[in-house]
Amino acid sequence: MKLMTKALEKRFVQVGDQSEKENPTFIAKFFDPVGSATWYATEYDPHTNICNGYVTGLAFDEWGSFSITELESIVRPFGLGIERDIHFNEISYQDLVPQKSRKRKVELQGLKVSKTQENDQER
Repeated sequence: MKLMTKALEKRFVQVGDQSEKENPTFIAKFFDPVGSATWYATEYDPHTNICNGYVTGLAFDEWGSFSITELESIVRPFGLGIERDIHFNEISYQDLVPQKSRKRKVELQGLKVSKTQENDQER
């Protein structure tokens, strides 16, 4: 899959530099279909084919830069590669992160309920 389209390039130009914004907008999302890694792009340099953005699902979530060329060269099991989320709608950082923390909160609540039920069964 071609990760960077002409339409996306044009949108990155329209949005411009977001490096000083407190709440930048993610323009594109790329993901590993057989893994947990996700790359959210806020900026793109067509000369170097490098994006700046936010990466999740690796050792820890972090801001940084990533190469579209490198992402396109990755071959995963069954010949799959990194994909662009064609249904992705632009979202701000502050809107994305609370969704992740709410999900985590629900997961933790589920674990607590499980442990309480296990403890009750042992008694």
